[in-house]
Amino acid sequence: MPICFAQVNEELTIKKVLVDDKTKRHFESLGIVPNNKITLVSVNAGNVIVIVKGVRLALNKDLASRILVA
Repeated sequence: MPICFAQVNEELTIKKVLVDDKTKRHFESLGIVPNNKITLVSVNAGNVIVIVKGVRLALNKDLASRILVA
């Protein structure tokens, strides 16, 4: 499921990232890679705030819908 549909304050595992190569490299530098843990902090109209490796990141609705978690 896309991360924007997950429960807030839940630790999730990234299963797949569906983005182009340039964005994928950027996500990799931030720690958004498959099998990594991510915590959803907030959801507002599809835009999300997550914690990855102890750092808070804000993602817009388009990018959040492309990160699949379990």
